[in-house]
Amino acid sequence: MTSTAETGSDRELELDITGMTCASCAARVERKLNKLDGVSASVNYATEKARISVPQDLDPQRLVQTVEAAGYGADLPEPDDESAPGQDDGPLRLRLIVSAVLSAPVVAMAMVPAWQVTYWQWVSLVLALPVVVWGGWPFHRSAWTNLRHGTATMDTLVSLGTLAALAWSLYALVFGTAGVLGMTHPFDLTGRHTDGASSIYLEVAAGVTAFLLAGRYFEVRAKRRAGSALRALLELGAKDVAVLRDGGEIRVPVGELAPGDVFAVRPGEKIATDGIVEEGSSAVDAGMLTGESVPVEVGPGDPVIGATVNAGGRLLVRATKIGSDTQLAQMARLVEEAQAGKAAVQRLADRISAVFVPLVIALAAGTLLVWLAAGGGVAAAFTAAVAVLIIACPCALGLATPTALLVGTGRGAQLGILIKGPEVLESTRRIDTVVLDKTGTVTTGRMQLQAVRTTGDVDRAEALRIAGALEDASEHPVARAISAAAREELGELPAVEDFAGEPGLGVRGRVEGRAVLAGRPALLDQPLPDDLQRALGDAEAAGRTAVVLARDDAPMALLEVADAVKPSSAEAVRDLRGLGLTPVLLTGDNRAVADSVAEQVGIGEVIAEVLPADKVGVITGLQRSGKVVAMVGDGVNDAAALAAADLGLAMGTGTDVAIEAGDLTLVRGDLRSAAEAIRLSRRTLSTIKGNLFWAFAYNVAALPLAAAGLLNPMIAGAAMAFSSVFVVSNSLRLRRFGKGRRTG
Repeated sequence: MTSTAETGSDRELELDITGMTCASCAARVERKLNKLDGVSASVNYATEKARISVPQDLDPQRLVQTVEAAGYGADLPEPDDESAPGQDDGPLRLRLIVSAVLSAPVVAMAMVPAWQVTYWQWVSLVLALPVVVWGGWPFHRSAWTNLRHGTATMDTLVSLGTLAALAWSLYALVFGTAGVLGMTHPFDLTGRHTDGASSIYLEVAAGVTAFLLAGRYFEVRAKRRAGSALRALLELGAKDVAVLRDGGEIRVPVGELAPGDVFAVRPGEKIATDGIVEEGSSAVDAGMLTGESVPVEVGPGDPVIGATVNAGGRLLVRATKIGSDTQLAQMARLVEEAQAGKAAVQRLADRISAVFVPLVIALAAGTLLVWLAAGGGVAAAFTAAVAVLIIACPCALGLATPTALLVGTGRGAQLGILIKGPEVLESTRRIDTVVLDKTGTVTTGRMQLQAVRTTGDVDRAEALRIAGALEDASEHPVARAISAAAREELGELPAVEDFAGEPGLGVRGRVEGRAVLAGRPALLDQPLPDDLQRALGDAEAAGRTAVVLARDDAPMALLEVADAVKPSSAEAVRDLRGLGLTPVLLTGDNRAVADSVAEQVGIGEVIAEVLPADKVGVITGLQRSGKVVAMVGDGVNDAAALAAADLGLAMGTGTDVAIEAGDLTLVRGDLRSAAEAIRLSRRTLSTIKGNLFWAFAYNVAALPLAAAGLLNPMIAGAAMAFSSVFVVSNSLRLRRFGKGRRTG
């Protein structure tokens, strides 16, 4: 597929690359593309994609031609093709099965002298020939293609090694003594035979081919599993939708939906696209997008996300975003971009892979000459050289980072954590301070009724009923909090008459024929009773907004309203501390409010009364003091601070500007996901480093053994195939991250 996005004078373009068989291939394609004027390309072997920044006037066909000139294929399908391609392993599976069946008796006869019956060597030749020639054809074809372009890849090593083993065996059978009937020779793990003319390596040629085909087959399958989270994400959306047109419902494909259309969602159906509920109430299960297990109640005016499931009643939804603008599409795009990127450690591995193959060929030739010069015998020299060719494959190096990124970012998407790129992983390891924006991050961002303090013999329910009725006529956030709490607790409220607002003070009206007022104490013509006065002082000290309620000028109650702390915030702060981070609360609110919130969630350091424009200064000030800072926020006023921080974590319930500025996006509005995101990023980074250590250590340890003649080429082939499978399998362990975690 190809996708484009404009960035200033350049545009981002993505190509599917075919024909790559190892990290050296990816490095070669990347070098060729980067030689074009104004082109900056990054080729990922695991995802088989090239992400390219190109000038606006460059014809994409030039990119395709450049890739094809390098001996590979590139695809530019239709722009609306958003399918997630998967590699077809059918032909490879057939080659593997046939090769395994034919090579098994060849290896068995070579390893067990008692089975070396008359004609055994000729039977081995008949069985091994199709394995090496047909089974190993993908290796030979790739090696020849690269040879024509003057380069060498992993397939060059495999092709050289297996064809050399076959050629030597043919020579020994036809011109040497290996073809004599009744000839036997013992199997040696070092592979050294005393007489080169009597030694055959058919078990090496066939066995290595079968082992490498097995390695490649399991690698392809593992890579497909690694990318399964993104494919599942892309397939989440609804396929059709019931749109309201001409007074009825018409079922149409989702692609025909337009912004502003109203569509119906029945219980159990997926919501077709992002929108606003126009009519109806229900519980919406967003678990597949947010990782949250508890359905969310929605009603008229509430936003809903496409691909979530309507778990309750019938909803009418007005579409606000469609296609590539929806949250699902944006999530998929962020995940895909992260998977296509490269961490700094991978770029080092790419540079090594690019020069590794020529060095290995030179080392194999040197090994052959040294053995011959030392009088070690032709057979021993040949065996050591072939083992060097086969053991040195840099495949594991090329797979170390991208497979871990594939699985880690895919698992993050399932948990509602979007990692923007591999460089983010490095940041999560270094941070020691996390700055938390208060409103919308630690708190709900919505005013809620916290307490009702009554005086005398006034009943609490009566006070809340009257206050709710009066405030129901106001649009002020404090009024909305009181009326919403009253409706939730008491149901229907009385009607209000003669409603009037007093700017900056409160509201007045008549409820059930009696004069009522609600607002600041200054609205009253008399002082508050002592108990309400004390409650007022306590509320102000806690940073809460206090609303005095009076009927017929007699004070009845004091209602306390505040931006409520999210139930999970205290636990989230403990989780962040458990990661070795120091939490800091940052807010524009007054010190009393900030200290109250900080005390509730367990934060010791508070920076309050900060203007939005000064938030960046707070971040940079912490950085100048030697701190490595992460910032968690959700609003437009947090965007600059998120960008300035060493690591920006944007709450997905916030604004698009904040999400764009963040390095990590937390789709859920739960602060606990911040700690979870850092844990996942660190786990992914440690997996990458573990993979690279294994790949480097494997080559460093195995090459001297092979050169010293201490490794049979067939064992070398099995070990090389195992190294790639190990690296991919190690990455797949990330799929279990967060299983059994707490939600809700």
